[in-house]
Amino acid sequence: MSQKKSEKKEKVEEFKKLLERQKSLVFVDFRGLKTDEIKELKEELRKNDAEFRVFKKTLAEIAFKENNIDFKRKDWEGQLAFIFGFSDEITPFKLAYDFAKSNENLKILGGIAEGEILLKKEALSLAQLPSREELLAKVVSSLSAPLQNLHHCFSANIKGLIYTLQAVVNK
Repeated sequence: MSQKKSEKKEKVEEFKKLLERQKSLVFVDFRGLKTDEIKELKEELRKNDAEFRVFKKTLAEIAFKENNIDFKRKDWEGQLAFIFGFSDEITPFKLAYDFAKSNENLKILGGIAEGEILLKKEALSLAQLPSREELLAKVVSSLSAPLQNLHHCFSANIKGLIYTLQAVVNK
C-alpha cells in the first residue's frame, strides 16, 4: 500500500512540474481514440513543443490545488487527458482542434490559458483564432496596400502616356 502512495506522490509531483512549465493547457476527452491515433497526435504535439499526458483526475486535482488553480474533477467527464503547451499559449488549442476535425473521438473539453480555466466554448474560440503568422501577414498586407495602390495609380498614368506616344509614332 505504501508503494502505491509513493507512486501517486511521484505522479502528483510530475504533474506539478509540468504545470509550472506550461504556458497553456488543453483538457481533452480521448475516449475511443486508437493507439496509433494517439501516437500521431503525440508526434505532432512534440514537433510544436507540446505534450500529451494522461493523469488520473484525482491526482490532477491535487496538483492543481497545490498550484492554486480551481480544478474540480467532477466538472470534467470522460477519459481526461492534458495537452501541455510550453512555448505558445494558442498552439496546443489549435493542434487539438485540427486533430479533432479529422478524429471525431478527440473532444476538447476546456483548458487553461493565462492561469484561468476555460470552458469548452472559450477553448474552441481560442483554437479558431488565426495563427501568429496569419495575423502578421494581414498586418503587412494592410500596411502595403496603400503603397501598392499608389504605385498602380502612377504607373497607369505613365502607361497611358506611353501608349499615346506609341500611337503618335505609329501614324
